[in-house]
Amino acid sequence: MKNAKTITIADVMTKSVISVDASVTVNDAAKMMEDTKVGALIVMEDNSPVGIVTDRDFAVKVVAHAYQITTPVKQIMSSPLFSINLDESVRTAADLMHDRGIMKLPVIDGENVVGIITARDIVNLLAVCVEEDVRDMYFHSVVKIFANYSPYA
Repeated sequence: MKNAKTITIADVMTKSVISVDASVTVNDAAKMMEDTKVGALIVMEDNSPVGIVTDRDFAVKVVAHAYQITTPVKQIMSSPLFSINLDESVRTAADLMHDRGIMKLPVIDGENVVGIITARDIVNLLAVCVEEDVRDMYFHSVVKIFANYSPYA
Protein backbone atom coordinates (compact mmCIF):
# COMPACT_ATOMS: atom_id res chain seq x y z
CA MET A 1 0.00 0.00 0.00
CA LYS A 2 1.14 3.53 -0.76
CA ASN A 3 1.99 6.05 1.93
CA ALA A 4 -1.20 7.95 2.85
CA LYS A 5 0.50 11.26 2.03
CA THR A 6 1.05 10.18 -1.59
CA ILE A 7 -2.30 8.53 -2.28
CA THR A 8 -4.18 10.50 -4.90
CA ILE A 9 -7.86 10.78 -5.66
CA ALA A 10 -7.34 8.48 -8.65
CA ASP A 11 -6.25 5.70 -6.26
CA VAL A 12 -9.49 5.66 -4.24
CA MET A 13 -12.27 7.24 -6.32
CA THR A 14 -15.20 5.38 -7.81
CA LYS A 15 -14.82 5.53 -11.55
CA SER A 16 -18.40 4.87 -12.55
CA VAL A 17 -20.35 8.12 -12.46
CA ILE A 18 -23.94 8.48 -13.61
CA SER A 19 -25.09 11.77 -15.05
CA VAL A 20 -28.50 13.12 -16.02
CA ASP A 21 -29.77 16.09 -17.92
CA ALA A 22 -31.04 18.96 -15.78
CA SER A 23 -34.54 18.51 -17.22
CA VAL A 24 -34.96 14.91 -15.98
CA THR A 25 -37.73 14.59 -13.40
CA VAL A 26 -36.95 13.83 -9.76
CA ASN A 27 -38.93 10.61 -10.14
CA ASP A 28 -36.83 9.39 -13.08
CA ALA A 29 -33.62 10.45 -11.35
CA ALA A 30 -34.59 8.55 -8.18
CA LYS A 31 -35.40 5.45 -10.22
CA MET A 32 -32.04 5.73 -11.98
CA MET A 33 -30.24 5.97 -8.63
CA GLU A 34 -32.09 2.93 -7.36
CA ASP A 35 -31.44 0.89 -10.51
CA THR A 36 -27.73 1.73 -10.59
CA LYS A 37 -27.29 1.59 -6.79
CA VAL A 38 -25.56 4.98 -6.54
CA GLY A 39 -26.02 7.76 -4.00
CA ALA A 40 -25.49 10.69 -6.36
CA LEU A 41 -26.03 11.82 -9.94
CA ILE A 42 -24.11 14.54 -11.73
CA VAL A 43 -26.53 17.03 -13.31
CA MET A 44 -25.56 18.17 -16.81
CA GLU A 45 -26.62 21.13 -18.92
CA ASP A 46 -25.29 21.60 -22.46
CA ASN A 47 -22.81 18.74 -21.84
CA SER A 48 -21.30 20.52 -18.81
CA PRO A 49 -21.65 19.49 -15.16
CA VAL A 50 -23.71 22.12 -13.31
CA GLY A 51 -24.69 20.38 -10.09
CA ILE A 52 -25.09 17.18 -8.13
CA VAL A 53 -28.17 15.53 -6.73
CA THR A 54 -27.73 13.13 -3.83
CA ASP A 55 -29.96 10.73 -1.97
CA ARG A 56 -30.07 13.35 0.79
CA ASP A 57 -31.47 15.93 -1.66
CA PHE A 58 -34.41 13.61 -2.26
CA ALA A 59 -34.92 12.90 1.42
CA VAL A 60 -34.77 16.54 2.48
CA LYS A 61 -35.58 18.86 -0.40
CA VAL A 62 -38.31 16.91 -2.19
CA VAL A 63 -40.15 16.00 0.99
CA ALA A 64 -39.62 19.31 2.81
CA HIS A 65 -40.96 21.32 -0.11
CA ALA A 66 -43.56 18.76 -1.23
CA TYR A 67 -42.22 18.86 -4.79
CA GLN A 68 -44.14 16.89 -7.38
CA ILE A 69 -42.41 13.85 -8.87
CA THR A 70 -42.45 15.68 -12.20
CA THR A 71 -40.22 18.49 -10.85
CA PRO A 72 -36.98 18.86 -12.86
CA VAL A 73 -33.96 17.56 -11.00
CA LYS A 74 -32.31 20.96 -11.56
CA GLN A 75 -34.66 22.39 -8.91
CA ILE A 76 -33.30 20.12 -6.16
CA MET A 77 -29.65 19.79 -7.18
CA SER A 78 -26.82 21.24 -5.16
CA SER A 79 -25.03 23.98 -7.06
CA PRO A 80 -22.43 25.28 -7.66
CA LEU A 81 -20.73 21.96 -8.20
CA PHE A 82 -17.62 21.62 -6.07
CA SER A 83 -15.10 19.23 -7.59
CA ILE A 84 -11.49 18.15 -7.27
CA ASN A 85 -8.78 17.34 -9.79
CA LEU A 86 -7.80 13.76 -10.43
CA ASP A 87 -4.22 14.18 -9.22
CA GLU A 88 -4.97 15.91 -5.90
CA SER A 89 -4.32 14.20 -2.58
CA VAL A 90 -7.00 12.49 -0.55
CA ARG A 91 -6.17 14.91 2.26
CA THR A 92 -7.05 17.83 -0.02
CA ALA A 93 -10.37 16.15 -0.85
CA ALA A 94 -11.10 15.57 2.84
CA ASP A 95 -10.31 19.20 3.64
CA LEU A 96 -12.57 20.47 0.85
CA MET A 97 -15.40 18.16 1.89
CA HIS A 98 -15.07 19.30 5.50
CA ASP A 99 -14.89 23.00 4.62
CA ARG A 100 -17.92 22.83 2.30
CA GLY A 101 -19.95 20.40 4.42
CA ILE A 102 -20.34 17.89 1.59
CA MET A 103 -20.11 14.10 1.50
CA LYS A 104 -19.63 13.46 -2.22
CA LEU A 105 -17.12 15.18 -4.46
CA PRO A 106 -16.96 14.76 -8.25
CA VAL A 107 -13.49 14.18 -9.67
CA ILE A 108 -12.49 16.22 -12.72
CA ASP A 109 -9.85 15.52 -15.36
CA GLY A 110 -9.67 18.61 -17.53
CA GLU A 111 -13.33 19.46 -18.09
CA ASN A 112 -14.67 15.92 -17.75
CA VAL A 113 -16.12 14.24 -14.67
CA VAL A 114 -14.17 10.98 -14.41
CA GLY A 115 -15.14 9.76 -10.95
CA ILE A 116 -16.46 10.58 -7.53
CA ILE A 117 -14.92 10.40 -4.06
CA THR A 118 -17.10 10.12 -1.00
CA ALA A 119 -16.66 10.42 2.73
CA ARG A 120 -17.11 6.65 2.86
CA ASP A 121 -14.11 6.21 0.54
CA ILE A 122 -12.00 8.28 2.91
CA VAL A 123 -13.19 6.37 5.98
CA ASN A 124 -12.42 3.06 4.22
CA LEU A 125 -8.93 4.34 3.48
CA LEU A 126 -8.45 5.31 7.12
CA ALA A 127 -9.45 1.79 8.15
CA VAL A 128 -6.38 0.34 6.41
CA CYS A 129 -3.85 3.08 7.19
CA VAL A 130 -0.81 2.43 9.31
CA GLU A 131 -0.52 4.12 12.70
CA GLU A 132 1.92 6.76 11.42
CA ASP A 133 -0.55 7.86 8.74
CA VAL A 134 -3.40 8.11 11.24
CA ARG A 135 -1.22 10.14 13.61
CA ASP A 136 -0.24 12.48 10.75
CA MET A 137 -3.88 12.98 9.75
CA TYR A 138 -4.84 13.62 13.37
CA PHE A 139 -2.21 16.35 13.79
CA HIS A 140 -3.19 17.89 10.45
CA SER A 141 -6.79 18.10 11.67
CA VAL A 142 -5.83 19.55 15.06
CA VAL A 143 -3.68 22.23 13.44
CA LYS A 144 -6.50 23.12 11.06
CA ILE A 145 -9.06 23.38 13.87
CA PHE A 146 -6.85 25.45 16.17
CA ALA A 147 -5.73 27.76 13.33
CA ASN A 148 -9.23 29.24 13.53
CA TYR A 149 -8.59 30.28 17.12
CA SER A 150 -4.99 31.44 16.87
CA PRO A 151 -4.32 35.18 17.22
CA TYR A 152 -1.30 34.65 14.93
CA ALA A 153 -3.11 33.11 11.95
